[in-house]
This record gives sequence, structure tokens and C-alpha cells, in this order.
Amino acid sequence: MLTSLAWKNVWRNRKRSGIIIAAITFGLWGGLFAGAVMIGWGDSMVSSAIDRDLGHIQIHRPGFTADHDINDYITDAAQIISQIKKIPDVIGVSGRTVVMAMAASPTSTFGVQVDGIDPTQAQTVTNITSLIREGNYLTSHSRNRAVIGRKLADRLNLKLRSKIVLSFQALDSSMVSAAFRVEGIFKSEATTFDESHVFVNRTDLTRLLGDGTIIHEIAVRTANSEEMLPVLNQLQTKYADLSVESWKELAPEIAATFAATSQWSYIFVGIILLALTFGITNTMLMAVMERRHELGILIGVGMNRGRVFAMILLETIMLSLTGGIGGLILGAATIRILSHTGIDFSSFSKGLESFGASAIMYPTLPLAMYISLVVMLILAALIGASLPAWKAVHLKPSTAIRD
Repeated sequence: MLTSLAWKNVWRNRKRSGIIIAAITFGLWGGLFAGAVMIGWGDSMVSSAIDRDLGHIQIHRPGFTADHDINDYITDAAQIISQIKKIPDVIGVSGRTVVMAMAASPTSTFGVQVDGIDPTQAQTVTNITSLIREGNYLTSHSRNRAVIGRKLADRLNLKLRSKIVLSFQALDSSMVSAAFRVEGIFKSEATTFDESHVFVNRTDLTRLLGDGTIIHEIAVRTANSEEMLPVLNQLQTKYADLSVESWKELAPEIAATFAATSQWSYIFVGIILLALTFGITNTMLMAVMERRHELGILIGVGMNRGRVFAMILLETIMLSLTGGIGGLILGAATIRILSHTGIDFSSFSKGLESFGASAIMYPTLPLAMYISLVVMLILAALIGASLPAWKAVHLKPSTAIRD
């Protein structure tokens, strides 16, 4: 009976209730959409980094990522790669020879990281092939071919078939310089990566280093992010003498940014709900003040004040949930559509590239946030109803009836 009475009271003033319901609906829709864009942006950064270079897991000699000592290579790397390939959830493994070098052209020089790769292996872990804008991805059988980023090509004034001279330290500590022909130019979502990485055939690089078996880094790609942790634990146990790290440990700044996007989504929605709470409070106060006479009679004829308090709370929760459900449905539908079509932020591509994010954003929102939002909305309704309900139960029947 109390529930039925509360629902009827919500619609006694249809215009006022309609306005607050619309405010809640569009407020939550905006909050959900903004949160989905933030999380989509974080997902874009993570996916781009994993696809571009990191993979899900990387294996090195302890300390290699700190100083890139050329002598810290993985012994029996070929055997380890063969063993990792047999793990069911692993879809790609790539061994890399990594050296820090000085890249030079007739016009300029710049410090780069040279990755010696097996092109066939590398394509199972990264998507550099799909990022090629000019030329090919190390498909030529000629010696000393290189693939460079667009940013580096512009900095060194290089074009396809131009020569780039790479100078680096060999295993015997001597300096080696070799000219490589630019076979391909790629462009990724991260300008810093494009400017600082050069890809060459591993056989060409190891020949110059003086040992054809050198592999400093093993990149592993799992079926999806959910399968990464079991594979990571398995590899850490099996290769305890090596450093086995996930992408979160290899790129902590990206992991921190991704975590921050989720936190900011909740904060943003919380701010919207806080603003709506004031509107809910004001609406319910007006409703209570207009019904002083009626509430005074109910209390005067013996209605328990606790039931009056509960009725006001129910009215507020019903009002809030009506708008909240509309906002959830509208937000979920918008996010679902745009998660397939994407949002084109090409006009902001320069800024996004500095963070390593794609210009095409695919909003996404985890189910947990929808559930959390319903809980937050109910809490906001309870907070918003507290003052009006307190006012209602503290009415003096004699005064309220005379009013």
C-alpha cells in the first residue's frame, strides 16, 4: 500500500516530476557517455602499445631493460621460443635483437633503438605490417634493409630507398657502422615510437654484432588480456632466472593512465549525481511543502511517522530510478552503437598521438560500472530525500492542518 501511494504521489505534479526525470535521464546519459569515452581512450592507449611493440609479455635477462647492455642476451633463446609456442593460450612469439644506435643521414643524426626481428615471427605479435604507409615490411631478400617511422624519416629527411647509417657497439666493444636501405616507412598512433625505432632483419644485425644467435628480448602475445596472467605466472615459474614482465610492468605510465581513466569516469559520474542530488532535494522539498496539510492529517489520524518518512524516501527513489533507468538505457544504446562505428577525433590527432592513442575512439563501459551507477543513484536519492523526509516527520499536525 505504501509503495502504491508513493508511486501515485510521484505523478501528482506531472510537469515537475517530468522535468526532474528528464534531468536525471540526460545527466546520467552524459555521464555514462563521457565515462565510456575516457575508458575507450585508455583502452586505445593500451591496445595500441600492445599491438605496436610490447605484446602482452616480454622476457629479458635481469637488468637489460634498465641499461640495454648488449652482452645481456638470452642464452638458449631459440629453445625457449620453441617451448613458449607450445603453451595453448599463446598465439605469437617473437625473438628480437635490440641495440641502441645512432642513426645518421646526410642532413642529421638521432638516437634510436634498432630492433632486429624475424619478420614472420614479428607479425604474430605486432601490427607494424598494417602500419606501413610506404614501401614494404622487410620482404626484400637483399641485405641491410630497414623499416623506419614517419617521424624519424621527416627528422632525418629520408625517403624510400634512401640510405640510413646506423652506428652501434658490437660484442667486442668495437664500434660498428653500417648503411641500411629504407625499405618501408610506417606510421603508428605514437609519434615518440615512430621517431625512435628502426626495424631490420635480425640476421643482418647479428652478423654485424659478431654472433648470429643473439636475442635480447622475447615478446609473447596471448589470445587476449584475460589469458595473460595465467601465461605470465607459468613463464615466471618456468624461467625463474630471467625477467618475465607483463606490459603493465614494461609500460607503467600507460598502466597508470589506464587506471586513472576508470577512476575519473567514476568521479565524473559522481559529480553529475551530486549536482542532481540538489535538484532532487529541491523537488522533494517543494512536494512536501505543498502537501503539508495532507501530511498533517495523516500524522494526526495516527499514521506512524516512520511510515511517513519511508513514503518520502520511496517517492524519491522511484523518481530517481525512473530517470536513472531511462539514462542507463539511453547511455547503453549510444555506447553500443558508437563502440562499433567509433568516434572520429582526427582533428585532435596530433595531441592524441603524443599519448599513443588512436584518432578513432571506441567508447566502452564495463558492466560493473552500470551496477555501481545504480547503487550510486539510490544513495544519491536517499541523501536527497533525507531533508524533505525529516521536514515531513517533524510537522506539527495542528499547525499543518490549519495551513
